[in-house]
Amino acid sequence: MKKCILKFLTALLVVSIMGCKNSKENSHKNDTNSNQTQTKKPDMITQKITPCLWVDKDAKAVVNYYLSIFKDGKLKEYHQYKNPPEAKEQGGQEYFETAVMEINGMEFSILAAGPYFKFNESVSFVINCKDQAEVDYYWDALTSNGGQESSCGWCKDKYGLSWQVVPVEYFDLINSDDPKVREKAMTNTLKQKKLILSELK
Repeated sequence: MKKCILKFLTALLVVSIMGCKNSKENSHKNDTNSNQTQTKKPDMITQKITPCLWVDKDAKAVVNYYLSIFKDGKLKEYHQYKNPPEAKEQGGQEYFETAVMEINGMEFSILAAGPYFKFNESVSFVINCKDQAEVDYYWDALTSNGGQESSCGWCKDKYGLSWQVVPVEYFDLINSDDPKVREKAMTNTLKQKKLILSELK
């Protein structure tokens, strides 16, 4: 049973990737296929490597959540595909969805295809913040409404995705030529959840 599910999920990934690669063909097919929809004619792919985030359901809600936090962003693509019968027999929903969003100039692919995989701390995204105010903003936004604080500048958003919210000056401190500066920054980092720059200097 587990092998069947994994094979099916692999097939979903191939479909989603091919849907992005053949965006022009998909846009014509969507005109005649009621089971497949998109927001607009997709843009050409310009990013060589795109992170793909697997979520349970509702790709548009996921995109809207991240766009509410990262203000410089947009929804670039949205597609809905009908699941084959064997997928629904194994607990899948009637449809699965894909979306592409852009935040701060970087594209993320969203695959909403069922509760089969969860995020963990082995993968995280670093937010390089210009000052403490920006650290505070992203930390509060990501940890509210179901998010979770961790330690040393790490946190999780409400979907369980891990982020490192870091002031750019922090890297100057931990890489300083002065060993006392480095030691203070590293020692105090281990005591903090959200990074407080004034306490690291």
